[in-house]
Amino acid sequence: MPDYKKPDHWTQKARSEGYPARSVYKLMEIDKKFSILAPLGKKPFKVLDIGAAPGSWSLYVLRGSGGGGSSSGNNGSGNGKIFLTAVDLSPLSREFDKGLFDSENFFFIQADATTEQTKKIIFDKGPFSLILSDAAPATTGNRTVDTARSLQLCEEVVDYAEKVLAPGGNLVFKVFQGGDSAELLKRMKQIFKTAKSFKPEACRGESVETYYVGLGKKC
Repeated sequence: MPDYKKPDHWTQKARSEGYPARSVYKLMEIDKKFSILAPLGKKPFKVLDIGAAPGSWSLYVLRGSGGGGSSSGNNGSGNGKIFLTAVDLSPLSREFDKGLFDSENFFFIQADATTEQTKKIIFDKGPFSLILSDAAPATTGNRTVDTARSLQLCEEVVDYAEKVLAPGGNLVFKVFQGGDSAELLKRMKQIFKTAKSFKPEACRGESVETYYVGLGKKC
């Protein structure tokens, strides 16, 4: 069984470059290939990060916006480059953020993203131009069970996209391959102009995880 607790090349590289987790390189590769953050710097741009802890993806977005921008207030209004809303059951790491998580452009809620109460808070921050999710369920070691839990969580993320992603917006989320994951991709193709799976090089070779990318939400 692979030792995921032992720091590998990507984990060491992430920490040396100021990110708490190796997952940032997955997002970097996805962004390079699909230009999901291309609108940053051109107009106010709202992003939702579901399952944000420990915070690598949120940091990547905030740093890509030139340090968090300067939006007025916590509703995402104003002329700032970006407003980022993030949610997770766990707290974010403050080891590398250098104050970015205190920015007025950043709103974090430590809560379960699947509850109606949390959804109401997040919906009020939208609509979003981009939804990201590197969330994964607590794993059991049973592939069938873990895949089913992953798909259930992914369905919740796609529900968010249907309800609070702006027309033309993009979606990226992690999914464990297997089960009905192919059906989930079919659902995405009904929602987006382009929908495909993509496995970044930074994913562990033995991992069943991949990423689904939806580009250009249909009106």
